[in-house]
Amino acid sequence: MMTLWCRETAGRLGLGRLAERVEVRWNGRLRSTAGRAWPGAECIELNPRLREFGRDEIERTLRHELAHLIAHARAGRRRIEPHGLEWRTACADLGIAGEQATHRLPLPRTRMVRRFRYHCPGCGVEIHRVRRLRRGSACAACCQHHAGGRYDARFRLVERGGGH
Repeated sequence: MMTLWCRETAGRLGLGRLAERVEVRWNGRLRSTAGRAWPGAECIELNPRLREFGRDEIERTLRHELAHLIAHARAGRRRIEPHGLEWRTACADLGIAGEQATHRLPLPRTRMVRRFRYHCPGCGVEIHRVRRLRRGSACAACCQHHAGGRYDARFRLVERGGGH
């Protein structure tokens, strides 16, 4: 039923490919997150514990996650922020304007240790990450200011100790 609603909604928004492929499923391995969206697979996973909080919370979470898929479908191959302008626009289209990025449900929270530290050689900002960067990444602020928003190797983030 949830999959059908998502497909019909995506179709009404003119997103035919998403309407054909989107699927919704319950994932019992989810602990602290209410749901998550997988744009490449057009899949939404919901935490079964949402049932404890009622139909309204299930519906809100479903709309939140569908907004991620809609934002990515509209953006095409362009990279977007997870809770950026595209996502907020999709939330408004789904009737949840002003949606927050995180939930306030009493689910157990996990705290991730940010072991990997990087710094920008241009401005010196330090960035802490849970996972090591897999490819060359540069300081967004410096690239925006000095290179018109394009990647510039002068501002490639340099790893500092602490990640081994």
